[in-house]
Amino acid sequence: MTGGEPVSGGEPRKDGRGPIRVAIIGAGLGGIAAAVKLRRRTSATVVIFEQSAGVGGTWYDNRYPGCEVDVPSHAYSFSFLKYDWPRSHATQPELLAYAEHVVQRFGLAPHLRLNTRVTDLVWEESTNSYRLRTEHGESEEFDVVVSALGLLNVPRYPDWPGLETFTGPCFHTSRWEEHDLTGKSVAVVGTGSTAVQIVPAIAPTAGQVHVFQREPGWIEPKNEREYSPRERWVYRHLPLAQRLHRAWLFHQGNQRFKGYDVGSRRQRRMRAVCERFIADTVADPATRAAVTPDYPWGCKRPVISSTFYPSLNRDNVELVPHAVRRVTPTGVVDATGTARDVDVLVLSTGFQPTRFLASLDVKGREGRSIHDAWRERASAFLGITVPGFPNFFILYGPNTNGGVSIIAQLERQAEVLVRTVRRLERSRRRRVDTSPDVMRRFLAWIDRRMSSHASAMNSGCHNYYHDPAGHNVTQWPGGHLSYAIATRLIARLGLRTPR
Repeated sequence: MTGGEPVSGGEPRKDGRGPIRVAIIGAGLGGIAAAVKLRRRTSATVVIFEQSAGVGGTWYDNRYPGCEVDVPSHAYSFSFLKYDWPRSHATQPELLAYAEHVVQRFGLAPHLRLNTRVTDLVWEESTNSYRLRTEHGESEEFDVVVSALGLLNVPRYPDWPGLETFTGPCFHTSRWEEHDLTGKSVAVVGTGSTAVQIVPAIAPTAGQVHVFQREPGWIEPKNEREYSPRERWVYRHLPLAQRLHRAWLFHQGNQRFKGYDVGSRRQRRMRAVCERFIADTVADPATRAAVTPDYPWGCKRPVISSTFYPSLNRDNVELVPHAVRRVTPTGVVDATGTARDVDVLVLSTGFQPTRFLASLDVKGREGRSIHDAWRERASAFLGITVPGFPNFFILYGPNTNGGVSIIAQLERQAEVLVRTVRRLERSRRRRVDTSPDVMRRFLAWIDRRMSSHASAMNSGCHNYYHDPAGHNVTQWPGGHLSYAIATRLIARLGLRTPR
């Protein structure tokens, strides 16, 4: 679907009331999707608040060497816009350009407020609206507020003894600092999705790269490549070709989810693919053993990379299969007590995905903070709405990560938002809230699906799925198709207009 001309939004309502005002917090791909769909299908006015100086969210903030997506481009893009992707997997500059193109194509620029961080929201019962405040001291009222802050946006910094004494450059990958690494000794701590992109990118210029691995992860070949001129012509001029390729990718993804059952044929197949990849690409037997996990495929988020294993064969790259114990002014000491002198320390130590809305204070009915509501665990109906917080929507909320592409998940969430705003436009009432009873039943269903002993996610490895109490609060327990059906068929059951 190519998408029609931009809809202006903000047209006067037939009942004489002004248009619904919607605030979107975050101009990443989730916030952009919400804005496009609202402006095409409702008469709401839209304001998009973004704390950074540009749009793109994670693809604006993350600029480390080798940064690119590990989902195929035709799946990691919006369904409502055909796009001429040059590669099977887009790089960070290409994804940033894509986000900027969508903003320009659908006329969102006038609705953006860049360099503006929203600090808090307070529900006003008397007006059925939120009082929104920014870091600049601005205060405005909005009928509906959408949090599009994302999931992986709060860096996790380690608490290693001595970290603050390190005298060289030290930074988290999401806050990358440009330094000349030529001839330098660099420690990269972590072997997740980010580290496996950084190490091959810096190894050709760095003098020595020490890769600290606390626990190995299953890695699959990405098989990325440039599209040929003929392929690009077909995808540009035959829209059905891109749609069919996208459909095939989603079919593969839904089949792939079956691998999370540890006793399944798909689980055995995925492990075999990864083991064969190790055998074919890692030269040293000891390194092969060190990078082979002893837990099922899917316990951690599988890593997709074609270049990491070959980089371990380089003479100037050392895999250290141990966690970091402490840091000295000039180096790093691993769990065995071995010290290595390094010039630069790169922290690829992940994020804090279970701390939803960490940078935003939201107060709902009776002044209750959403963080108080989530004191025991973060939860939301379909990952989108929370009882007691009327007219407040979350994109990429609890238990929505997964499927084939998070972009598709975000679109389904944005469509729930749009349908609800349309209901508010047709209703005399300007408030919709979530049924606590439906929320409880939904959460019980999530827990039943997640607690299965056959699920690879519960196999005992270190993963980001679970909160400190052991609840899986990040993952959706199925493929994208099941989420699309759920958001289409049961969303309205939980969202009610109070009398």
